[in-house]
Amino acid sequence: MMQAAQINTSAPGEKSDRDVAGQEFLAFTLGKEEYGIDILKVQEIRGYETVTRIANAPEFIKGVVNLRGIIVPIVDMRIKFNLGTPTYDQFTVVIILNIGGRVVGMVVDSVSDVITLSPEQIKPAPEMGTALNTDYLIGLGTVDQRMLILVDIDQLMSSAEMGLIDKLAA
Repeated sequence: MMQAAQINTSAPGEKSDRDVAGQEFLAFTLGKEEYGIDILKVQEIRGYETVTRIANAPEFIKGVVNLRGIIVPIVDMRIKFNLGTPTYDQFTVVIILNIGGRVVGMVVDSVSDVITLSPEQIKPAPEMGTALNTDYLIGLGTVDQRMLILVDIDQLMSSAEMGLIDKLAA
């Protein structure tokens, strides 16, 4: 059986933007696992500060903070993903995200670095009953001996169970 030849639309010696650029992910830890989110969604990274609790909010929504005049809901991903009792120390970090024009804070154990992954380094996530619904996964990114669980932060934060952001326009 003959295989179809792949058609290359770029000029000889020219790489397409996607090949060259790769995708940048901010690597962070929750428990013993390392995760990654699209760096373009990250507005800033801050230390954890006390939040104002909101009555009747789900447990994973720690409360809100006033960030330069914007009231930002803070989601503790360790509670959301059922990763045991969270501790708040000097390493606890809040990643401020900008998703669909809404600003949301995400509490994680620590942030390590920014990693550029080429499309070949991103493998599809296996279907398995994990704490993290695979609908919210882009896949698994591998760099040397590291494996990052790549989270589709848009999908996760705009999911009905989070109730934070209206569904993003397709």
